[in-house]
Amino acid sequence: MSLQTLSEWLRCPICFLPLAPGGALVLRCPTGHAYDANKRGYVSLAGGSRRLIGDSAAMLDARDAFLAAGWYEPLRDSLAELVGQENPLAVLDAGCGTGYYLLGVLAKLDGARALGMDLSPVAVARTIAGDDRIDGLVADVWAPLPVRDGVVDVILNVFAPRNPSEFHRVLRRGGRLVVVVPQETHLQELRAAGLALGVQANKSAELVASLDVHFILESQRTSSELLTLDPHQVTSLVGMGPSAHHTDAATLAQEPHADRPVTAAFELLGFRRRD
Repeated sequence: MSLQTLSEWLRCPICFLPLAPGGALVLRCPTGHAYDANKRGYVSLAGGSRRLIGDSAAMLDARDAFLAAGWYEPLRDSLAELVGQENPLAVLDAGCGTGYYLLGVLAKLDGARALGMDLSPVAVARTIAGDDRIDGLVADVWAPLPVRDGVVDVILNVFAPRNPSEFHRVLRRGGRLVVVVPQETHLQELRAAGLALGVQANKSAELVASLDVHFILESQRTSSELLTLDPHQVTSLVGMGPSAHHTDAATLAQEPHADRPVTAAFELLGFRRRD
């Protein structure tokens, strides 16, 4: 990452003109708006118009611990395979988290660069630390993205919110959007025990419908596996996602101290940008 490579992705969130290096750790647009880049290698362009809360350090620690054990490695491999079909040079991970999936994708690509974007500064810092080909951006996916038009070949969107019109804008003509969502049976055993939030019914159908104006569904792959997790792994799994906001430590402490079966079920969908 350098200030130059970071700037080449970005536009000013106020006037939408391209950003460029404007001094030591400063990005500027032609009209004079200036933004400080973090010494850790990223810039925050999230703005302050809404109360925004990204993933906490504790949630990211739990995610690191769970993913490092390899439970979701088959999903990461499938994601890397699908993205690799595009031979992209520019990848945007919208909702990068710890960077686990983006790093898996980049490991299969030669010459590609990536932009790791998340609402959580802690998440972005962890992502860019994993590979010097990754630039970092803290931004709100629901707002107009501070990313230039047509600079992205592939967008990754793994268990994260989506902004269809903005994804369409920042993708080049014919670009690909790759989305991962949970199936209805995902973590069903934990939901039955009151430890995890429910999954929206017909989630993938709703997703396809919401994207239809801007994207064509090209591929759809489902996977389901029954994992056997020990109590520490269950705690990490619950603590790494939105269920962490609704399940306290006392509830987890009351759980049986024994291995339990947990279903991991996903849908991996590939979309093509409508031109």
